[in-house]
Amino acid sequence: MILAAGLIYGFLFWILGIFENPFTRAFLLTLFSFIHPLGFNWFIPEISLTYSFIGIYKWQFFLFLISLASLIEFKKYYKLFFIPLFILSLDIFYPKEIKPPLLKIYLSNPSLSQEIKWKREYLPLIIKENIEEIKKGIKDGYDMIILSESIFPLYLNKEGNLFEKLKDLSKKIVIVTGALSWRENKPYNSTYYFINGRAKIVNKVVLVPFGEEIPLPKFISKYINKIFFNGASDYATAKEPSDIKIKGYLFRNAICYEATREELYKKHPDYMIAISNNAWFTPSIEPHLQNLLLKYFARKYNMLIFHSANMGITEVIKPQHYLPSIKKLF
Repeated sequence: MILAAGLIYGFLFWILGIFENPFTRAFLLTLFSFIHPLGFNWFIPEISLTYSFIGIYKWQFFLFLISLASLIEFKKYYKLFFIPLFILSLDIFYPKEIKPPLLKIYLSNPSLSQEIKWKREYLPLIIKENIEEIKKGIKDGYDMIILSESIFPLYLNKEGNLFEKLKDLSKKIVIVTGALSWRENKPYNSTYYFINGRAKIVNKVVLVPFGEEIPLPKFISKYINKIFFNGASDYATAKEPSDIKIKGYLFRNAICYEATREELYKKHPDYMIAISNNAWFTPSIEPHLQNLLLKYFARKYNMLIFHSANMGITEVIKPQHYLPSIKKLF
């Protein structure tokens, strides 16, 4: 999979390298940013502008590249074309300010290795540590605790005693946790919301290509699952993103990869709860790239993201804007 992705993007940059004209390269680089091989969308070159005062929409990214091309290609005073193009690429207007919810939220940041996570002999210890983490949140006076993706490595809705224990603990603190679920003979990657003794299960919408689904025709995907995944089937999915109301605040639910997909930001509320498991990719730059992508989407859609990641970067991600609005100037 790594080799395939490298070859696809290598081919795109090979095409880019054929052309020496900077205007052509600016156009092609912007065009290539729309190409998502096998549904994988993490090539977003405009994320390089996330920490800048330049806009991060594709049209602003294109204007910024064209402004640089003008400096490179034009001679003498024609270089002044750089100025209006650059100004148009700036992120001048502020959206409304997102205020944090008046809730004391505890973001869990576990370091559970993928090598032991799914081994049955470690399951009692993992469950015990998760329960202790929840009790610590209760003791410290938190309103809500957010545990990471699949931190309970089991079909939680099939574990009667544990399920009831979490419902009971939720009378003292809102519990958000990742686990698998099994419904109608289908496996799901899910987020469980335990609120005031009740439970709600929210399923993942967008699956990881080749990690949770094979994005190929069904007859090919069955063959690949048989050879590489011991005949396991792809995960099932929810039809659309879900919003959960917690103590009067509405949160968009997202699980790992889908928190970096445009689909999860349609008609969104102000807040998102995102849970991840980065143990698959540790050590690597993947947790840092994911964190940068979340900051990009938080800024683009003006959302406040509460992200809990196993062996990743756990933090509250605020939408950052780097230029004052026109109103503030006056």
